[in-house]
Amino acid sequence: MWRALSKTGGPVRSILAHRWLSSTTIIPQKVVMSKFDTDKYIPYEKMSENLKIVRDRLQRPLTLSEKVVYSHLDDPKNQEMERGESYLLLRPDRVAMQDATAQMAMMQFISSGLPKVRVPSTIHCDHLIEAQVGASADLSRAIDTNREVYDFLASAASKYGVGFWKPGGGIIHQIVLENYAFPGLLLTGTDSHTPNGGGLGGVCIGVGGADAVDVMAGLPWELKCPHVIGVRLTGEMGGWTAAKDVILKVADILTVAGGTGAIIEYHGPGVDSISCTGQSPMYSYS
Repeated sequence: MWRALSKTGGPVRSILAHRWLSSTTIIPQKVVMSKFDTDKYIPYEKMSENLKIVRDRLQRPLTLSEKVVYSHLDDPKNQEMERGESYLLLRPDRVAMQDATAQMAMMQFISSGLPKVRVPSTIHCDHLIEAQVGASADLSRAIDTNREVYDFLASAASKYGVGFWKPGGGIIHQIVLENYAFPGLLLTGTDSHTPNGGGLGGVCIGVGGADAVDVMAGLPWELKCPHVIGVRLTGEMGGWTAAKDVILKVADILTVAGGTGAIIEYHGPGVDSISCTGQSPMYSYS
């Protein structure tokens, strides 16, 4: 699941280049969580230790999403893991919040009395910008209209150790994919398109502000053990199709409620022709 074949240069790229490898191994070097979190490292060794415990207990092969989720169990030795029944206590790697939902989340975190967030977290100022005239005019109007909100979020982020992406910095789910996602990531985000980050081999789940506060405060996050829906892809997409067409077809088959409480996993030879940027919207719509 996680493997770097070289000790020099781009360990994450090495992992992605060999995604067909199903074995779980410890990478040969420490990898920083992001270029903005150079003092924090991806806990691959701990994740591998957790998976060994889970494998010994379950005595069955694990799907990719199970590897990611179960590797983040708070107590892998005693946690019940029955799909659709058990409630898992997890330790996510990151939290991402957009400006509309971050306001209450940060106020609740402040009330906890903690001096800093316990888990790497970010705020992205994108949702309060309305598209009406054009990029520059819309951004300027949003800054004037929401100045109080932006000032509060910037101040709170600085004080409590939260990364802050100012208005105009980019859309939250794309910023996460390009700057914070990594293979094996478990991320909670206060945005419906949070699963977009799964394009790099992680599990990214949309949550409410209260859940985000729990994670930032260092508490285990509770998730009902998800079902897994497998979708086998064969062949290759034609010239007039895109990866988004795949998820639209899947959504048509499953209907709106068909994927509730489940993680959709794609497999088969057709997956090899879909890039990271192609996979991301497939997960974003899941």
